[in-house]
Amino acid sequence: MVFGKRERAIQCILVVEDEPLVAFDNEHLLKDAGYDVVATVDTAEEALRVIGEAEKIDLVLADLSLSGEGSGVHVAEAAHAKGIAVLFVTGACPLEAQHLAVGCLAKPYSDKVLKSALGAIDAMLRGDKVKKTPEGFTIFAKDAA
Repeated sequence: MVFGKRERAIQCILVVEDEPLVAFDNEHLLKDAGYDVVATVDTAEEALRVIGEAEKIDLVLADLSLSGEGSGVHVAEAAHAKGIAVLFVTGACPLEAQHLAVGCLAKPYSDKVLKSALGAIDAMLRGDKVKKTPEGFTIFAKDAA
């Protein structure tokens, strides 16, 4: 098919968010957009378990501040070690952890901005040039997956 859609590089997403409303909204937005949400968790411990057990995760959407012990940086370290891309979603992007993630999306963000950021990351992971990034989205590195 000449005008067929390319298969997404990102299909399976792990949501790591301790704010219940944000987690709920993200999960439903992602599912409605055609992504498979592997799990939605609110602690680093749960996220590490899912990263260790899940058959396929293409992207971890990780807040920095989480319930309990650990942070989104700990989650990003585990994901990075397994070759899983990470997008930090947080109020202040962590400069010291840029090497662990493909980028950062500053809170608060709209559904449209999240979808646009995911589209940019998807293009990047497929090796395509990212033409435009939404406001509040910073790309850290091309090879951070």
